[in-house]
Amino acid sequence: MSSNLHPMLNVAIKAARAAGALINRAALDVEAVRVSLKQTNDFVTEVDQAAETAIIETLLTAYPGHGILAEESGSEHGAKDSEFVWIIDPLDGTTNFIHGFPFYCVSIALSVRGKIEQAVVYDPMRNDIYSASKGRGAYVNDRRIRVGKRTRLQECLISTGFPYRPGDKLKPYLNMLGEVMSQCAGVRRPGAAALDLAHVAAGLTDGFFETGLKPWDVAAGSLLITEAGGLIGNFTGESDFMDHGECVAGNPRIYGQLISTLGKYSKFAGAGDKATVRQAVQDASAPTAPTEEGSESAPAVVAKPTLKAKRIQRASPAAPASADPVADTVAEQTPDAPF
Repeated sequence: MSSNLHPMLNVAIKAARAAGALINRAALDVEAVRVSLKQTNDFVTEVDQAAETAIIETLLTAYPGHGILAEESGSEHGAKDSEFVWIIDPLDGTTNFIHGFPFYCVSIALSVRGKIEQAVVYDPMRNDIYSASKGRGAYVNDRRIRVGKRTRLQECLISTGFPYRPGDKLKPYLNMLGEVMSQCAGVRRPGAAALDLAHVAAGLTDGFFETGLKPWDVAAGSLLITEAGGLIGNFTGESDFMDHGECVAGNPRIYGQLISTLGKYSKFAGAGDKATVRQAVQDASAPTAPTEEGSESAPAVVAKPTLKAKRIQRASPAAPASADPVADTVAEQTPDAPF
């Protein structure tokens, strides 16, 4: 890394690397890692806890008067009334880590009087340090990064996270996901929000949205996004989103188009939008209309074509080979946003 980094950012990078070394060592024998359950589908490992301890020790050794907000230990360490608060996720993507799926990271941010001023997201598998200091740009290792240049949502790759905790509203989310999927080139669900945001900042993906997020999931990534020229906020476009539990990010044009799609799903949406979403969910989950005899009509069973039938279909000139009704629909439904 460059030697002219802000001193606090240098300490954060040192802390992230210490945590990453623990994570990489444990990843060599992930089957031996002890795992416990915080709640359904929400795991914590001894690696999360050891990495968090290493980060906190590094930060408080350098800045004993600073506060700490960490995923596993909350605010029990550090000063309780400091204007400087380190927001830490020691292992974002724990479920991926447990399964040996190589997408997880360390996330460390410094909040000063409520504003994020330093940020590090460390991908220990690829040894990539994403970092930003307020007003100084965003970097991966020594290379400056910028958000992607695409301006039409239908050409974009969008990342997200699926609901997985008890009480998460799955049906509205599936409606929301369906809308975004029909308007973009592809949706990905890698499984670590902090690294997802780093990838948007670096232009590897064009946008990101998720609900159910905590401050330590998005604090560092939010500064990476803005320092890389992007926008980040809640689903209605408010930039003061850290405690809102919902997040959307992208370059300014794509951010605007995502907001226009996602706004009605926000917990801060107007009553009319919320009623529209409720009705759509009810319509999607309503049983099929009963038949005259009073029983529900079963969906029509379509016989699978035989091999001979498939050959006939392929040989038939009736259907043009290039027909793509989905692409046509997307092209019709996705005007350029007025941004």
